[in-house]
Order: sequence, then C-alpha cells, then structure tokens
Amino acid sequence: MLEIQIPRFGSGKIVLKTITDYTGTLSCGGRLTSGVEDRLRRLNAYLDIHVVSSDSFGTAQGQLAAIPLKPYILQTNKHAEEKRDYVASLEPNAIVAFGNGRNDALMLDAVKTAKGLAIAVDNGEGCALEAMQSAHIFVVGITNALDLLLEPLRLKATLRT
Repeated sequence: MLEIQIPRFGSGKIVLKTITDYTGTLSCGGRLTSGVEDRLRRLNAYLDIHVVSSDSFGTAQGQLAAIPLKPYILQTNKHAEEKRDYVASLEPNAIVAFGNGRNDALMLDAVKTAKGLAIAVDNGEGCALEAMQSAHIFVVGITNALDLLLEPLRLKATLRT
C-alpha cells in the first residue's frame, strides 16, 4: 500500500494498492520502455501490480514475464468496457490507473470517479483526448509518471490546491 497526503485533493489522502495498463503506456511500439522494469520492481514492494492490455502488438506477456505482476490480456472486442469492469472489480478507489488510448478513458474515469488516481500518459504513441479528459493529470513519459509514485512529493506538488 502506498499512502500519499495531498492537501485539498479528494479526502486529502490517497491510498493506492494497484496499477494498470500496457500498450502505449508502459510500452512504445510493443516494447517495454527503458527504465520501466526497474521502477515496477521497486513499486512492487508497495503495490499489487496488474497490467490490463489490449496487447495490440502481441508482446505484453513476453515483455512483462520477468516482472512480478499480474498480466491480463483483454478477452472481448469491447476493450474500453472490459478495462473499466476489470478496475471496478479491484477497489477502484485504491487504484492508480495509467492510460493513453481512447479505450482507456472509461477505466481512467471509473478510477477518478471512485477517488483513485487516474493518470494519462504519452509514452511516444500519443494520448487520446478522451484519456486526458478522464484523468487527474497528464504526464509525458511513463518513467516520469512512475516516478511520481516513487517520489510522492512531486505528485503532491502537482495535485494540491
């Protein structure tokens, strides 16, 4: 569990347990972004890591195999709804969700609405406007986004009012 104090943001405290998404977020062009594996290993001490993906490039399971996490490759053609339903089954108020695609917008919004933390990320494949509008913040680069969790004062500085 990772607890972050953020004055005048929701209840003033976020308690996070889980993180999510892969294609275009943790990866670019189907390949895990440099520095992500190390950061996920460090975050694994605090968070239960779930990676939910459409796996557009068919590489997610292989790229993530050495990292202690729970990969989930979407099973239906309704990716947006399936991602939303997956996070709904995990206590969305305790999730930090990362996403970049239109199919991430419902997931990000569900987490945001439940008082979790929703982060839109451009990791080199762009970020859909719908994902950005459904998030609390937008970050360029997944390593920068993961660093917000590893160095929570940076996140606090962004979200406090």
